[in-house]
Amino acid sequence: MLALPIVGVSAADFTLRSAELSPEQTLSRTVGTADARVRATMSGSPINQNPDGTTSAPVGGYKNFDPSQAREVPPVPVQSLFPAGAEFLKDSSGFGKVRTTHGLLDTQLRELDTHSPLVTGLITLDRGRLPEGPGEVIATQAFLDNSGLFVGSSVTPRGATSAYKIVGAHEVPSALGRNELIAPPGTLLAPLAKALQAAGAHGVGADDEYLVKVGGAGVTWDAVKAANAKGMVVVSRAVMLDPPADSEVPLYKDEPKERFDRDSDTVVQMAIVATVVGLAMLEICLLAGPAFAVGARRSRRQLGLVGANGGDRRHIRSIVLSGGLVIGAVAAVVGTVVGILLTVVLRPVLEEKLGERFGDFDLRPLELAAIAALAVLTGLLAAIVPAVTASRQTVLASLTGRRGIRRANRVLPVVGLIAVAVGAAIALYGTTSQMGSPVVAGGSAIAELGIVALTPVLVGLFGRLGRWLPLSPRLALRDAVRNRGRTAPAVAAVLAAVAGTVAVATYQHSNDVQMRQEYRADLPHGTGLLEANENSAHKEVPALREALAKHLPLTQRADIDRLVVGNPNCESFSSEPGCGRAEIITPREQRCPLYEHPDGMNAFPEAQRKELRADWRCQDKPYGTQHPVLVADEKVLSILAVTDPGSVAALKGGQAVAFDKRQVKDGKLVVRSITDPEAADLKRDKHEELPGEDKVFPVHLAPETTKSWGVDLIVPPAAAKAAGLATAPLGSYFSLDGQATSQQRQKMAGEIDRMGVEASMRIEAGYQGDNSIVMLALAVFAGLVTVGAAGIATGLAQADAEADLKTLAAVGAAPRVRRTLSGFQCGVVSLMGVVLGSAAGILPAVGLRLMEQREAESFYRETVEQGYTSASEALPTVVISVPWETIGGLIVLVPLGAALLAALVTRSSGALARRAAA
Repeated sequence: MLALPIVGVSAADFTLRSAELSPEQTLSRTVGTADARVRATMSGSPINQNPDGTTSAPVGGYKNFDPSQAREVPPVPVQSLFPAGAEFLKDSSGFGKVRTTHGLLDTQLRELDTHSPLVTGLITLDRGRLPEGPGEVIATQAFLDNSGLFVGSSVTPRGATSAYKIVGAHEVPSALGRNELIAPPGTLLAPLAKALQAAGAHGVGADDEYLVKVGGAGVTWDAVKAANAKGMVVVSRAVMLDPPADSEVPLYKDEPKERFDRDSDTVVQMAIVATVVGLAMLEICLLAGPAFAVGARRSRRQLGLVGANGGDRRHIRSIVLSGGLVIGAVAAVVGTVVGILLTVVLRPVLEEKLGERFGDFDLRPLELAAIAALAVLTGLLAAIVPAVTASRQTVLASLTGRRGIRRANRVLPVVGLIAVAVGAAIALYGTTSQMGSPVVAGGSAIAELGIVALTPVLVGLFGRLGRWLPLSPRLALRDAVRNRGRTAPAVAAVLAAVAGTVAVATYQHSNDVQMRQEYRADLPHGTGLLEANENSAHKEVPALREALAKHLPLTQRADIDRLVVGNPNCESFSSEPGCGRAEIITPREQRCPLYEHPDGMNAFPEAQRKELRADWRCQDKPYGTQHPVLVADEKVLSILAVTDPGSVAALKGGQAVAFDKRQVKDGKLVVRSITDPEAADLKRDKHEELPGEDKVFPVHLAPETTKSWGVDLIVPPAAAKAAGLATAPLGSYFSLDGQATSQQRQKMAGEIDRMGVEASMRIEAGYQGDNSIVMLALAVFAGLVTVGAAGIATGLAQADAEADLKTLAAVGAAPRVRRTLSGFQCGVVSLMGVVLGSAAGILPAVGLRLMEQREAESFYRETVEQGYTSASEALPTVVISVPWETIGGLIVLVPLGAALLAALVTRSSGALARRAAA
């Protein structure tokens, strides 16, 4: 029992230290043996970065950054940023779909010279060999497992004109679960992009990074800042090993450093871990106390003989304390050794679970010695009360087995009440304090200790329920109340275990409920959208619709088209000749001023920006389809759950339906046909009116409470035709009878692949939480610890009640009474501990959630003051929800399981007592 927490804590310490990478190991996985890794930002405009290159921001900070004024700058050659003689190695990667034995798999496609010494540490070859030339690749084990392929088989990226042979298996130490193929430079991405371009499909979107070797002092912080001025982010070996002072980092002058170092999730998780570990140590100490008491009771005759032969109280205390010291030392050694061995044995499993390789085994002797000392200290502390109790026994009582009468401690309950009140106050204060989590955890621990101190009194209150119980449970309850000295610590131990479990379960459940409430669905629940991602695939859309009806359990399908200006095969926002587009034109006076001013948001002071954020013209709208104007009939309203009778009647009668009141003026909406997109984009950049032919639609404006799911305008086919607008098939909305199975989804994906088109299908299934495993693990943990605690209490109860059980046997009680009584004794202790622990465990969870509420409100006020958030938006609310199902399961199942286990392991018969000589 003492070794168990040492096993866990020592294994956790050894695992965390081994998993923690040193700066050199981190650099090896990031830059290999090079001096730096360099990549260009998307815009190419000047940026500032933090020393390790994980975060960057525009010069001046995000507060003064106006996306509407940003301009893309062609990236400068990386070679121009470094001195002559520097060595460069290009690392290109993109994402594409690869054909496998099961279908298509999203895979990272990478080009890298794996024979270069600069890549040492970036990848590890597991088996096979490195690729030598065109047509050869190496694959990660994750890709091989997911694809059903193997070393020696062939693989074909979708769109490629030839297959590639897998000649080896490799792993990326920092991303073991990555699906990746690596080919020599120029043999994978470039040919694939060329083939896709010839087929009229999208490319793989390759990103280029460079490993740089300059020699000497490496890439200095001044060189990093010079690269930042050219829009480059740099991870430098020299800078990471010797980072500059915060005063020399321009990023921290534009934005507070805390904004980039803020990791509230980690802080909360550490607080939860600290709370649970503290309660677990308290629980072990409370369990060990009754265990030593059992030993002292069973050896009281031997202790009495010590007193009869001249030993005094200090000798008896020393004997019991020495037993605790020896057991603690043995537990320390065994627990530490087992913990280290567990880490060594389970390291591969842990690495696969975490998705990255650990560093070297990092054994910290001082830390492990401190952890082992906890076992010795716990054993010694747990033996103090049994030692004092045994020393107070008279020699006659020890030799005859008689028990004296001890008055109840009246001071302890008062101390417990004070501790509960003070602990709760401290925990609640922590929700408003800057110290946050540590204060909440400390206050919760004090309150837990107060409840532990109140346990004897609470056990007595439970005893009043015995009058309504049958014989066996009544005897068990009265026995527990009569012997509070052994019952209270066991109940407190169960309380501590369950309190930690309920605290984590309440926090997780509250977070899950909040995430469910904050989840924003793209579509009504149980409906889906199939749409072609490429305008050139419009000819295949009818076949896609038929496949949809064939493979999915549809209840309704509404086909949707898009407006076409010019060539229907042109992609959206294409500037090619003959490629136009249709746009909704918002009346100038109904446009958001923040985006219409030539100088952007910087033209407005913070106060006015804050006021405009609350303006109805500046409200954000949800994401929907890639085409905000749809051509469809009234069936689409049914699927989108638009129940407004006026909207349904208007669309059925041939009138368009609009959902954004900013676009409607005097009951009309303007759709502009733009035939020269390039000229229109230049006009847009200058905040001038876009050229084009206007089509005016009388519209019915849906009520503001109507959810449009990202659709701005629905035009009936007849109205589009009457306006002279051409249309092309886009896809279908659909509703399902039940849910689509994985097999049905795969069949539909196979049909899309067989047709060779770029199309997507998404089905709204609502928020999908994944806390079931966590809740199950917590319940199992609480059950095991509770059964163990109740088992210790039952053993002590049997030692104390041996005379009573023999008396029952002497008066003719049935043999099963002994088994039944033991079961109820264990169940009663479990039930009391679970009930009290369930009530006590809610406090730390509530404290942590209230702390998150304070942080959310602080961040909200900060964004409102800076004009990034509208003051009309609701103040963020953190949900606190009690997991009644989990608590109910603990209250019912744990005591029941403990009682059954105790009854099964208890003998139903026992020897009759011999009558003592007069």
